[in-house]
Amino acid sequence: MSYKHIEVTPISGMIGAEIHGVDITQAAIAPDVIDEIRHAFLENLVVFFRDQDLDDDALVGFGRKFGELAALPPHRQVPGSYPEILVVEKQPEDNMVFGWEWHSDTSHLETPSLGSILCAKIVPECGGDTLFANQYAAYDALSDGMKRMLGDLTAIHANGRILRTLSEKEMPPPGTESESAVWSEMWMEHPVVRTHPETRRKALYVNEMHTERFKDMSVEESQPLLQFLYAHAARPEFTCRFHWEAGSVAFWDNRCATHLALNDYAGHHRLMRRVQVKGDRPV
Repeated sequence: MSYKHIEVTPISGMIGAEIHGVDITQAAIAPDVIDEIRHAFLENLVVFFRDQDLDDDALVGFGRKFGELAALPPHRQVPGSYPEILVVEKQPEDNMVFGWEWHSDTSHLETPSLGSILCAKIVPECGGDTLFANQYAAYDALSDGMKRMLGDLTAIHANGRILRTLSEKEMPPPGTESESAVWSEMWMEHPVVRTHPETRRKALYVNEMHTERFKDMSVEESQPLLQFLYAHAARPEFTCRFHWEAGSVAFWDNRCATHLALNDYAGHHRLMRRVQVKGDRPV
């Protein structure tokens, strides 16, 4: 596509692009500009903006230009703010970071989010980057035999690994996936390979943070294949790395991309705010 209103600069050969030439803090953004941002988003899976001082009103307003926003559970809402805004914060004394493993946001829900919009408020001088991985590419790189097998599989996504990690304040050691499953309070079935509702492309749809097992299999039986898929999905050639600055904004597609927040800034403060655009049930 030839862009008339914005400048789109890819940051890697597989995923991610920076968008320049638009002020997304403004309430009135021309429909033609929004259409081009949406096209860049679908084409690059994640788009980034620099030097955007988004307050809560502007963050919510920008998110709503792409669809209805998903409300957070009451325990995650910020008093006096919008119920759709999630505060992502790491204090200098904290050991864990939010988004510590490869994942697609809220895949344990019946209708995971279409996309997430994250705005940086306070960032460390160095460190705190986010990695993104192209799950179209992950699927395309599989053998024909693996694609046929995965096409018939359904995965159970749950929140046990998250709840266990938050309680124990450290990532569960490898080989204890069955113990993590005991913590689960929410479950949902999704196809292992999903078809993007807009591009119609197929993408691998499992992730280490949420996927518990395959349907009709035990956690132990599922692990060998799941662990292969997790490693395959995060191959370096499928990824990009984004360095945050105050005022940076990222908008990623949870239907075909996964991401991971790096925990390499011990002793420093990082503050972000996020909204999510409602999606539909994966098929």
